[in-house]
Amino acid sequence: MYEEDFAHVYDDIYRRHKNYAGEADRIRELALEYRPDAASLLDVGCGTGEHLAHLRKHFDVAGVDLAPPMIRIASAKLPGVPLLQDDMCTFGLERTFDVVCSMYSSVGYLASADDLFTAVKNMAHHLRPGGVLIVEPWILREDWNGGDLVEAGFENEGGKVVRMGRWTTRDGRSHVEMHYLVATGSDPVRHFVDEQELSLFSREEYETAFRSAGCAVEYRPDGYADRGVFIGVRGAQRTV
Repeated sequence: MYEEDFAHVYDDIYRRHKNYAGEADRIRELALEYRPDAASLLDVGCGTGEHLAHLRKHFDVAGVDLAPPMIRIASAKLPGVPLLQDDMCTFGLERTFDVVCSMYSSVGYLASADDLFTAVKNMAHHLRPGGVLIVEPWILREDWNGGDLVEAGFENEGGKVVRMGRWTTRDGRSHVEMHYLVATGSDPVRHFVDEQELSLFSREEYETAFRSAGCAVEYRPDGYADRGVFIGVRGAQRTV
């Protein structure tokens, strides 16, 4: 769970260096490919709301995220947009949507395949018949290389962030302790440790979760960060 101070660091880094606008355009393209009249969208695992900031130009949007600091940052950016702090397995909204998406590998934080099935079923439950479910997975189990050292530096107005961590495999899951050094103006350098553990689900497990939730499913490798996207259509009769 992200702490308040680190949530702001996260938001600043990714807002400046991640192509949210391009990713939002891709989400919209995929949504309209499968549902040309799509007018409403729910983002599950919406983080600090950057995808929603772009998608709200084209859809009636709402968001869900587990971390209260993320929801607070998103709420400040998106006045009037319904944002719910809740778990993707258990959240419940009294409406359905033409599109539900879950991006940036948010489903990887689910602890087990049973949780994946539950989360996908819950997201599909919030789709109208014929609605589109778009999920960006974490790295597929069959594509996992066992772990890497990752490092990056970011500069912004008046500051610099250096990030380094080593991914490893622990009990069949990917694990990292990502260290951040944050320098702002003449303030002391701050150190944050972001520990993450993400499940390595297989392509078959994702596809079975979609089908169990009543969605025809297609895996498109042309997604983001070489992870691809899974696209489901609720109640679709065709096999895609």
